[in-house]
Amino acid sequence: YNEAVRDLLVTDSNNLEIKIKQGASSSRQTYVSGLKLFEIKTQEDVTNIMDTAAKNRSVASTDMNMHSSRSHSVFTLHMRGVNRKLKMETKSALYLCDLAGSERIDKSGVEGARLKEAVSINRSLSALSDVFQALARGDSHVPFRNSKLTYLLQCCFVGNGKTLMFVNLSPNPTSTQESLCSLRFAQKVNKCVMGPAQAQTSRLKESSSNGGAAGGGGKRGPENMPL
Repeated sequence: YNEAVRDLLVTDSNNLEIKIKQGASSSRQTYVSGLKLFEIKTQEDVTNIMDTAAKNRSVASTDMNMHSSRSHSVFTLHMRGVNRKLKMETKSALYLCDLAGSERIDKSGVEGARLKEAVSINRSLSALSDVFQALARGDSHVPFRNSKLTYLLQCCFVGNGKTLMFVNLSPNPTSTQESLCSLRFAQKVNKCVMGPAQAQTSRLKESSSNGGAAGGGGKRGPENMPL
């Protein structure tokens, strides 16, 4: 939100810091220090967490949308699988990212705080587009640090990450220009080739117990817990 990372599972979250953790096989993982983590056992647990996050997310009314998201949202599910017969374990993370839509100020009619939000949303989406362009060209430098959004999601675009994007278009003829912009954005994304992903496996330690990767049960996340 406005280039600040907030924890949507708490009501008084401050700007949190994004950090990089060195993983296995020289891979790098992004994590946010101080996030609140919950152990997931049922589908209802997931639904409750998503509902809490939705209530804490910034939403406002504009001339274009009665319920306009004023921030991007990222939900992360950590998973851990154990094969006791082979004494191996694997870990992975699923990122569900809901991007706020790009906004034309002359149509949305926003002012003040809403205008600042719109500028921040558009700037971060532009940074995301720059990242996809750099990946498509095979550039040696990819500008992940140009936005908190791209810095946070960089592990999805490199190494063992696999990404699937859905682009939503409005059927309203008055939104034709916005739809064209969205399609151009999707075209850039479609040119990216990230290569095959590899499973992150390791030898199972004798003291390991079978359980979910997301832990904390309401406690603050440890410093080495990747987001």
